[in-house]
Amino acid sequence: MSHEHEHNPAVRRIVLPSGRTIEVVRYHDKPGGGTRELHICSSCESDLVQPVAWSEAGDERWELTLECPNCSWTETGNYGRHEVEMLEDQLDQGLAEVIADLQRLAHANTIAEIDRFSAALDANLILPEDF
Repeated sequence: MSHEHEHNPAVRRIVLPSGRTIEVVRYHDKPGGGTRELHICSSCESDLVQPVAWSEAGDERWELTLECPNCSWTETGNYGRHEVEMLEDQLDQGLAEVIADLQRLAHANTIAEIDRFSAALDANLILPEDF
C-alpha cells in the first residue's frame, strides 16, 4: 500500500481582492482525535482566538501565545504540529471569509456610488464645470 493513501489532505482556496486564487494543500499523517481546538477560547468559548507570538519549541512542536479578542484571555503553551495545523486551517478559513466580505462590501459600495451618480445625472445636478 502506498503512503499517499494514508494521508488526509486538506485543501483551502482563497480568492484575493486582485482576483488571483491561492490554493493551500496540507497533508495530515493521521486524522485528529482528542486534540484541542486552539481557535476556541477556554474562557468565553469564542471561535476568534488567534496567535500573537510563536516560536519553534522542538521537533514538530511550537510555543504559541494565544489571545481572544472577545474577552482578552491569553495563554502560552507548547503545541504539536497537528494542533497548530488545525489552527492554521481555521485562520485560513477566517481570512477567506474576511476577503469575501470585503469583496461584497466593495461591490455594494460601487453599486451605491453608481446609483447616486445616475440619480444626480437624471436630476441635472451634474454640470460640465464639475469635471
